[in-house]
Amino acid sequence: MKFIKTYIPGIAILLFSGSIMVSCTKSFDEKFKEQDDFSNSSIMQVYVATVNASRNFVWVDANRINGASLATGSVFPTTGYGFNVGGGLRNFLVRDTLSTSTQVPYSFAENLQAGKTYTLFMYDTITSPKQKTVQTDIEVPTDTTARIRFAHFSYSPNAVPNVDIFSVKRNANIFTNVALTEVTGFIPIASGVTDTLYIRTAGSGTNLQNFNPSPAPGAAVNIFAVLTPTIKRSYTLIFRGGYRAINTTNTTVRSLSVFVNR
Repeated sequence: MKFIKTYIPGIAILLFSGSIMVSCTKSFDEKFKEQDDFSNSSIMQVYVATVNASRNFVWVDANRINGASLATGSVFPTTGYGFNVGGGLRNFLVRDTLSTSTQVPYSFAENLQAGKTYTLFMYDTITSPKQKTVQTDIEVPTDTTARIRFAHFSYSPNAVPNVDIFSVKRNANIFTNVALTEVTGFIPIASGVTDTLYIRTAGSGTNLQNFNPSPAPGAAVNIFAVLTPTIKRSYTLIFRGGYRAINTTNTTVRSLSVFVNR
């Protein structure tokens, strides 16, 4: 696999090329210069679980890292393992640049360890945005398996119950009693095998469902994600959206989705 290394001062993007990925556009790549040494840097991904986010931009030490804006459900970068940030204490800013935006800008600092990989989860709502940065402990399998972890970032003004993730292929829960804003560690999963993953209220044994109003009179539908893991890849399964938003026509409907970490 061929790696492409680019950067701006203190920050860089790690991308890889291949038949399974689409390369970045020229206008985005031109914002970065080549960097050959990542020994003093950390790698970071950003995932936007913030309800109703539409134009998020992220700055690190006053350098904007994303060219295109990020909306709810977006992961950055879209075509690589992460962007490169110098190790040590770094100042982050997240905001919507539209003058009429109601999103509250927020800033925070993270002390990043060189050589480590991190995921920045943005969550809650645009009027009360929050973030959680976790270390992404990726271990490349020595066998033919893949890895998966689970992140719980749904939103509700009321208490949200803990949840389980049920694997149809294993006929068992693979994650149990996961609290709001908790991110589990990675576990091994079989590669090349399609699995359907359902989310359940912890201990209930019953799939969480949304309501699809069309065709009338409508019907309850399970919340699920389907994944066919690639050998040696690492994935994050995430539960996001408004916990009370059960109508499938709602833009904040609760949902399960998957993104690649490596």
